[in-house]
Amino acid sequence: MTVQQAGPATTATPTATRRAIAAATIGNALEWFDLALYALLATYIGRTFFPSDDAGVQLVQTYAVFGITYLIRPIGGLLLGAYADRCGRKKALMLSIRLMVAGTLLMAFMPGYATLGIVAPLGIVVARLLQGFAAGGEFGAATSFLVEQNAGRKGFLGSFQFASQGLSTLMAAGFAAGLTAVLSDAQMTSWGWRVPFVFGLLIGPVGYFVRRYVEESPAMAEAAGEQAPRSRSVVLSVFRDHWGGLLVAGGVLIVSTALNFILQYLPTFGIKELGLDDSLSYVALFITGAILTFGTPVVGLLADRYGRLRIMLPSALLIGAAAIPLFHWLTASPSFLTLTLCMTVLGLLKAAYFGALPSVMSDVFPARARATGLSFSYNTTVAVFGGFTPTIAAALVTATGSQVSPAYYLLAVALLSVTALVAGARSHGIR
Repeated sequence: MTVQQAGPATTATPTATRRAIAAATIGNALEWFDLALYALLATYIGRTFFPSDDAGVQLVQTYAVFGITYLIRPIGGLLLGAYADRCGRKKALMLSIRLMVAGTLLMAFMPGYATLGIVAPLGIVVARLLQGFAAGGEFGAATSFLVEQNAGRKGFLGSFQFASQGLSTLMAAGFAAGLTAVLSDAQMTSWGWRVPFVFGLLIGPVGYFVRRYVEESPAMAEAAGEQAPRSRSVVLSVFRDHWGGLLVAGGVLIVSTALNFILQYLPTFGIKELGLDDSLSYVALFITGAILTFGTPVVGLLADRYGRLRIMLPSALLIGAAAIPLFHWLTASPSFLTLTLCMTVLGLLKAAYFGALPSVMSDVFPARARATGLSFSYNTTVAVFGGFTPTIAAALVTATGSQVSPAYYLLAVALLSVTALVAGARSHGIR
């Protein structure tokens, strides 16, 4: 199978392209901001909704909800992805942000276990399910919307998908660092952790407004006069005709999504396992978020010029090779500086790897099945290798007694993605 190339007719004007970048980036960042907050503030959320005499058990329970709710994402990906392929990227993006705001509303104002008993953690599960379902359709629709603006710049345009996720990490880490610096531990547990969720709720309508007034992607506009397949047909087509694309797209994503959640886990690791200061640990993630936000588009530009695999293959290999010595260094010399340097190295390697990743994943699907294929492959991979990564990391440390054990997991997933990249080059002509 060869790479899907868009013709000259599917190129948007520069103004429309800039608006598309703004719509996808702002809305996507707001959605991932809410998701990142849960991982960063897990300690305080756990105390509020999952009471336990053992702090370690409490944290694992909290992260388990973080992982379990990712299981809804493939379903959201199929339904919202098919909706995007049938009715357009714009409509799907507007729907996903409305669902995310509903989940954030529950997260911000759900009373704790002391007030509602078992209803409280069940309410958090519902909130996470709504957020997971919304995020399930977000990736496919937003990535398709971006890469379909201009086939000649798809590496650069697609990079804004992950740059916006870096921006969400930047905002979430900034809130976590600032709040833990000015509020006491008791205040954070009582109400402080809710503040950034309220912020996300307040600015959610901004993302909806921007998306409402953006133009549809050129590829979907061009296909508007065609007979649009039913949702069921799109889904069946993806599994029947593009199963190889699903494997390649999911495989190349594995190391990126695992590393993303390792980076979100590291501040909690530094606080819980190494005894580092709460606020300083979140500052380290803030710095990493800045690297991911601003470095990723630069990598996308370079990938369009020099080739995607020339950048991605060495980056994946370096992620696997660097993980173990970095974890050894961090545990041997635990400090804010060491944590920051380790996360900076991993952040730079991640930016180098996933800058061109959205365009690589997009190229294995045709336009009429792209959002569905992207959504399912992305969310299935994130559910298996991403959503449970913090739980796996915490469980590995607890089970083995080795604080370095999460690094071996990262090495294993890096090798899986290298294999998928090579397979994609052979079967789909990815370059």
